[in-house]
Amino acid sequence: MIGDRALVLFSGGQDSSTCLAWALTQFGHVETIGFDYGQRHIAELAARPRLLADLREFSNWGTKLGADHVLPIDTLRAIGGTALTDEIKIEQGTNGLPTTFVPGRNLFFLVSAAALGYRRGISNLVGGMCETDFSGYPDCRDETIQATARALTLGLARKTIVHTPLMWMDKAATWRLAEALGGKPLVDLIIRETVTCYNGNATEHAWGKGCGTCPACTLRRKGFEKYSAA
Repeated sequence: MIGDRALVLFSGGQDSSTCLAWALTQFGHVETIGFDYGQRHIAELAARPRLLADLREFSNWGTKLGADHVLPIDTLRAIGGTALTDEIKIEQGTNGLPTTFVPGRNLFFLVSAAALGYRRGISNLVGGMCETDFSGYPDCRDETIQATARALTLGLARKTIVHTPLMWMDKAATWRLAEALGGKPLVDLIIRETVTCYNGNATEHAWGKGCGTCPACTLRRKGFEKYSAA
């Protein structure tokens, strides 16, 4: 870690909410950043303020939680061609990757977060990337994230660290981490308010809101079932 300040890539989903809770236990001052990149639905963006308001009520987290930032990245929508930005069926693509893969999305996010962090005096970035229980996106891999961190360190002429506390966890372990960080109240908050569904569906389930059938919902549901059964 560099200093006692962190900037969390906070989408309003399960993983980023867990990472935000993690950062609040590790750092003295935590800010959040979200991205409006032209995604097909804004359910996650809409959930962010509610989650932040509730997290401020947890223990001493409110005194640590600082400014929230939302940046537009219209370039990803302009490039298009993915099921998260266009009316494209969610399926396996001919290139072996799901059509929900947005090329370079995490790289855009990290570069933008690092630039904002530079202005805010923050060198620790925290993201929910994971290559243990994920959809196969190459920009979620640890090698990609750490290479990007090295490039940012060079490009900004100062050390940049990207913390990925979920990188080697499956979804059940992510639920367990949330419980360890904030107890049942945090687990309940994640179930009640976070949105991970690719379709932005608000149907309520035991594991949270979602359509229940897209790849993101399937991962979340299976992880919750494994966590609940332990």
